[in-house]
Amino acid sequence: MALIRTLRGFTPKIGHGCYLADNATVVGDVTIGDECSIWFNAVLRGDVNTITIGNRVNVQDCSVLHTLYQKSVCVIGDDVSIGHNVTIHGAIIHDYALIGMGAVVMDDAEVGEGAIVAAGAVVLSRTKIGPHELWAGTPAKFVKMVDPEQARVMNQRIAHNYLMYSRWYDDSELLPPDFHINQ
Repeated sequence: MALIRTLRGFTPKIGHGCYLADNATVVGDVTIGDECSIWFNAVLRGDVNTITIGNRVNVQDCSVLHTLYQKSVCVIGDDVSIGHNVTIHGAIIHDYALIGMGAVVMDDAEVGEGAIVAAGAVVLSRTKIGPHELWAGTPAKFVKMVDPEQARVMNQRIAHNYLMYSRWYDDSELLPPDFHINQ
């Protein structure tokens, strides 16, 4: 079962139909919308400020969401996909955005609706990425505009796929504690 912990008087709020992997961690001032999936080793640490996640968001394996004490909050819109090993620190990510694997999005950055942050990109503090823009590199720079309809369809498809994947785990069984690989 995921680690869900009250801290400083804040208990995480988790919406309907969410999947939290067995070793996901959700602490403190965190609100998660409906039909979200928080995957293996993901950490949502609302210990120093607020983290708010919309509906149908997937936070993939080993990603970390955190904030600055009394300075930044983390807000994630609806139908957002946060790839494996992503760090989002006190940033705003709007609806239908895609944050690629291994990307870093720093404090007070903003990623517009339907925007794409490429895998491995580092979005510096206070960077503003407009709607339907593709940014890549270290530090991240504007690459090109993406077709709004194509971006919406792609990002919505990924978000919905992760909702489907999470349903597979509803019926999965844990191996018994005495299970050995050479049985």
